[in-house]
Amino acid sequence: MASSEALYSKPLNASDFKQNVAVGPDRSSAVNNYEQVLVALRRVIRATDLHSKRLSKHAGLTGPQLLIMRTIRDLGEVTIGTIADKVSLSQATVTTILDRLEHRQLVYRVRSTRDKRKVHAHLTEGGADILARAPQPLQEDFIKKFQSLHEWEQTMIIASLQRVANMMDADDIDASPVLDVGPVLKDDGWKEKA
Repeated sequence: MASSEALYSKPLNASDFKQNVAVGPDRSSAVNNYEQVLVALRRVIRATDLHSKRLSKHAGLTGPQLLIMRTIRDLGEVTIGTIADKVSLSQATVTTILDRLEHRQLVYRVRSTRDKRKVHAHLTEGGADILARAPQPLQEDFIKKFQSLHEWEQTMIIASLQRVANMMDADDIDASPVLDVGPVLKDDGWKEKA
């Protein structure tokens, strides 16, 4: 079986995938293939869950909270709209997260002196301390590895994951590019099958 590092360092071909499929005498390749897909999906879900628990344990933060705090740190005096754009979340969601962070005294908001319609978010000293010891977001390592792939490999992964989302009736679920687990809310866009 080829190591993942070896697969990332050279172009892939069909034999790279076939050598990962162990077909026994009683199993068809189709059954094994879907099992491998389900196992891979479960690993992604589990890795996301474990990282979320680690982040919560070490910093008391969720993934989106961490991203918002890092955005505030990186951009300095920043509006809620700019934060929402940077982290690909709605302004309403960012406002709710900022409410929680402000309640914990990790951030504070100040109305702009130039334009009273604008509100700027800032980290508190406590927020900066927590951010300094928080683990790196899970997607940062993924993004580095993904960007090192050939363009055709990136396109193949995107197409495959979009197809999987479609097969799981998840096309219409609004999601940001944040790897995090959390409760499924009634308004998450999940379609119930009749």
